[in-house]
Amino acid sequence: MSPAEASVVTDDLLRENLRQLVNQRKYDLWFHTVRVVDVQPGEVVLSLGNRFLLDWIRTYYTEVLDRAVEATWGEPREWRLVVAESEQTAGGATNGELHEPLEAEASADTRPDPTPPVHVEPQRSAQDEVAWKNQSFFLHHSDVVLNDKYTFENFVVGPSNSLAHAAAYAVADAPAGSYNPLFLHGNVGLGKTHLLQAICHKAMASGRALKVLYLSSETFVNQFIVAVEKGELSQFRYRYRNVDVLLIDDIHLLANKERTQEEFFHTFNTLYHDQRQIVLSSDSPPSEIPSLRERLISRFKWGLVAEIEPPGFETRLAILRRKARDRDFLIPEDVLNYLAEHIDRNIRELEGAVTKVVGYAQLIHRTIDLDLARKALGQAGDSSATRMTGIDRILEVVCAQFDVRPSDLGGRKRTQSVAFPRQVCMYLARRLTPLSLEEIGVRIGGRDHSTVLYAVNKVRDRAATDSRFAQLMNELEAKCRA
Repeated sequence: MSPAEASVVTDDLLRENLRQLVNQRKYDLWFHTVRVVDVQPGEVVLSLGNRFLLDWIRTYYTEVLDRAVEATWGEPREWRLVVAESEQTAGGATNGELHEPLEAEASADTRPDPTPPVHVEPQRSAQDEVAWKNQSFFLHHSDVVLNDKYTFENFVVGPSNSLAHAAAYAVADAPAGSYNPLFLHGNVGLGKTHLLQAICHKAMASGRALKVLYLSSETFVNQFIVAVEKGELSQFRYRYRNVDVLLIDDIHLLANKERTQEEFFHTFNTLYHDQRQIVLSSDSPPSEIPSLRERLISRFKWGLVAEIEPPGFETRLAILRRKARDRDFLIPEDVLNYLAEHIDRNIRELEGAVTKVVGYAQLIHRTIDLDLARKALGQAGDSSATRMTGIDRILEVVCAQFDVRPSDLGGRKRTQSVAFPRQVCMYLARRLTPLSLEEIGVRIGGRDHSTVLYAVNKVRDRAATDSRFAQLMNELEAKCRA
């Protein structure tokens, strides 16, 4: 094997070992340009595409590189980083600060075979470089991995979500411009997370240097608790108040958390007055989040509050066509129409229906048609609804029985016409789902477990003494199980 061939083998082995130590996204960001330049007893010299990569790896990935080098050469070795030759030279001069000289050349008799030329990666444009650095910041500070499909281009717009889509697009195009804060709300599975991630994708690719931080409300709460316990509030505040765009999913989970609400209030004020963009999502509008302080409610309303409603038939059909096309599924138009007519709650159920129908057809080796779709979804004959289980089904049944909206049950209203159906929901959820008391409370407006336990006991006690009420509960249970 020639020295050039050996170098290629070593490059491949080193990169493979790095892939074993970091995930693909981190490898693509930091290690994709790494090359073996020189190998000496006890030391290896590695090149990288630019100075930014070199500094970042020296700062954050020395242990990873130690382990990768040891795995590649079978023993621990010192390593030295340099910048690829194309990045060192400007007007024919070598930048000695970036590329330290190798060991003095050996004599002609003992000189090793020439080192193969360093592979040069295609140069990024200035805009691509900024976008790349934006993504680097996001990767190392956000707790969410972005879904590449959650972009504005892949979002199906209809009357139910057009305002939310337009506002999200405007925010991504000009952060802290027209809509600050932007508050998106709606039931689960309607596209709130898709829009938040689309904002991240577009903002980071805009060509402007932007620090984008996207996380769940639960992460904010947990990190605040840890910061208090360790006495690291200054670091916590710096992390959240030194960004250009802050996006928080499920902000309604701040309910009943007084100290965390206080901290978020000050974080909100700092970002807002520094003209930094804030984007929040919730299952409920600000005024219906239980136990949320009034001053937070008022601030959430300073910008734009946009609701995402369940999609209409035309939008559902467009979504189904998009899902089928994206996955290269050939689904007849009458089947798509059938699914759009019978699945009307949220987008996740639409996507699940497409997957189930295609999977069932592949399993039994049949062409997709209307009869197969009915069987795949567990529907015999002309049954008019997909089978739904869990708390979403319970909410649907109870809302229909008592003529209330899901947002009422999750809201702050305590009138008897709302409080009683809410208690029935909690009781049925406890009987029919594996959810804990705390999980039920979170799903129904962010109540605590003691509130759920009180509701369960109250409904159960009434059913034990009121036969007509007990019959009603049995009927509701049967509908939920149907």
